[in-house]
Amino acid sequence: MIDAATPRLAITAGDPAGIGPDICLQLALEEWPAALAIIGDPEVIGARARTLGIDVDVVIVDHVRDATAHRPGHLQVVASKVAVPVVAGRPDPANADMVLQTLDLAVAAAMGGDCDAIVTAPVSKATLTTTARPFSGHTEYLAQAAGGVHAVMMLAAGNFRVALATTHLPLSAVPRAITATTLTTVIEILHNDLQKRFGIAKPKILVCGLNPHAGESGELGREEIEVITPVIKRLQQQGLRLVGPLPADTLFLPRNLATADAVLAMYHDQGLPVLKYAGFGDAVNITLGLPFIRTSVDHGTAFDIAGSGQADASSLRAAIRTAIDLSMQNAA
Repeated sequence: MIDAATPRLAITAGDPAGIGPDICLQLALEEWPAALAIIGDPEVIGARARTLGIDVDVVIVDHVRDATAHRPGHLQVVASKVAVPVVAGRPDPANADMVLQTLDLAVAAAMGGDCDAIVTAPVSKATLTTTARPFSGHTEYLAQAAGGVHAVMMLAAGNFRVALATTHLPLSAVPRAITATTLTTVIEILHNDLQKRFGIAKPKILVCGLNPHAGESGELGREEIEVITPVIKRLQQQGLRLVGPLPADTLFLPRNLATADAVLAMYHDQGLPVLKYAGFGDAVNITLGLPFIRTSVDHGTAFDIAGSGQADASSLRAAIRTAIDLSMQNAA
């Protein structure tokens, strides 16, 4: 931190042809109780500002650690140069390595203590999978870059939090990925980070079943009987407040969520459609299990509206506010 009340955030600008530069520029005009270091191409950001008619002074800083307290009308940028010229709305695989470099610079800053949190704007998996390096999503990439840790993806809209036991997998691969070892690790990370990052002393976690009706006593699948329930019972004996496995079609009723601190869904599209319906635009993607704080937007690159002035920065604002709050909680 610059001081006890001013966290420093490394913000990756995402795919340069998407709305990442647009929403980062919207931040420049606002008050923020933090130092914001955008990692991206300053020329691309400056050109996008001219296209959008945003009057901002793009200030190049050499390193994330050099960013000072934010001033409205200024945007501090750590340069990561594109390989080929950028046209808004037209992603180019030639710039994929540059996008990954922005993530590498952010991780290096976080691991080196030069920033208090990372915030990421959206990238295109389709573009990044053209590189020589594997990329299935921000969560997995950051986990590997942080030393191969096990990371857990969680989205939050206010106090409504949904974490995932598996992330970006084909649906056919999900049952094989839910093992006793993996599920135990995910639940422990979720429990520990709710305590450490969010200050919840004894978090209550609702655990979804994998199958319809949570397996219907084995009639619709045995994963609940053979894997999920034994893990829950073992962790309950260790003092964790777990409820489940519960059928996902009734777990998300308001009366159940009212007393819960988080929900653990078994796969991506089991839990996230509900959360995004409840809080799209204000939801935040938070990666648990990393040795640093990372938040992100809950939407994609929106190439179709990049450079048009239609991009909504609400989710990025929410991600930054969350990163600031978690940084302050972490410093307390």
